[in-house]
Amino acid sequence: MAALAAEGMTPDDHLLDIGCGALRLGHLAVPYLRPGHYWGTDASLALMRHGRAVELPDPDRLPLSHLVEDADFAFPGVPDSITMAIAWGVFTHVPTGAMECALDAVATRLPRLRRFLFSVFLAPDACFDGPFRQTDGVVTHPDRAPRHIRQAELLLLCDKAGLKVRQSPGRLPRGQTLWVASPPQMP
Repeated sequence: MAALAAEGMTPDDHLLDIGCGALRLGHLAVPYLRPGHYWGTDASLALMRHGRAVELPDPDRLPLSHLVEDADFAFPGVPDSITMAIAWGVFTHVPTGAMECALDAVATRLPRLRRFLFSVFLAPDACFDGPFRQTDGVVTHPDRAPRHIRQAELLLLCDKAGLKVRQSPGRLPRGQTLWVASPPQMP
């Protein structure tokens, strides 16, 4: 929530929480946002429904139809009213091709998007091809979760999707880096 607020999210925004799981962000975002302004996607509909029932103080603020089972980053049924999106800890668990699909879908399917926040593990070229120990001790890999990516490759994927991207200062838990992407017309 702090990262989204730092990027200007208000209760009037429409948030897409990609890979929302059991609503680890949703339990904070749903009460903050206007009713109906939160959408979540995840590979497991059962996990999202469980989160809705257990984690939300008022589950009725989040319609079941706003929880979308989506393992392919296609965002089926997600409206074009989305203004903010986040994928926290998602790209560290999917292959680069899936990340590329997600970036492309964010750029093409969400015409009102102002900001897209996402986290990744980076690894330097010299250490990329094998396991790499992040600053806090987590070991990441090029070919299995938790995955790392080269910064140059990440920038290329964002550029290919038509997104401007910048790294947010500071490190996230476990040594991840936070990135903020926006459509080219946004500052």
